[in-house]
Amino acid sequence: MNTLKLRLLTNWNIMRVVRLVIGLYLLISAVQMHDWLVGTLSLLFVVMAITNTGCCGAQGCAVPYKNPQNNTDELNK
Repeated sequence: MNTLKLRLLTNWNIMRVVRLVIGLYLLISAVQMHDWLVGTLSLLFVVMAITNTGCCGAQGCAVPYKNPQNNTDELNK
């Protein structure tokens, strides 16, 4: 329970706030327009903001970086 509390209350950055604001705005619009598709999209934004995750997951898009200096053997072939 302590880790959930820490995750909800810490590490609030600008993108997390933007996701929350967009999600809440879309949720209000979805309720007013009775639109279920916009409602599910808004729930996605709200959950991403609350759990502090992005589209790629908790670790982000961890693309492995190769140093170009170490790849000179492949270029000489």
